[in-house]
Amino acid sequence: MAECFELAGQIRTLDMRASPYDLAALGYSPVKVETPPGRVEYAAAQRGFAEQAARLRTRLLDAMDRCDT
Repeated sequence: MAECFELAGQIRTLDMRASPYDLAALGYSPVKVETPPGRVEYAAAQRGFAEQAARLRTRLLDAMDRCDT
């Protein structure tokens, strides 16, 4: 569960970096989704998150199945 929450935090961080808010003072560089390179960066990160989520989902479901027995 903790890893799921950590991933959710990473996803939210990316979303905030891609937003119109300037978070540089907090140490977050922007993802400029209005540019082609920014869109590529954002899409690549989203694909990585989806892969991580799929692995975590499988592990979580397996753990829940073990609780049923």
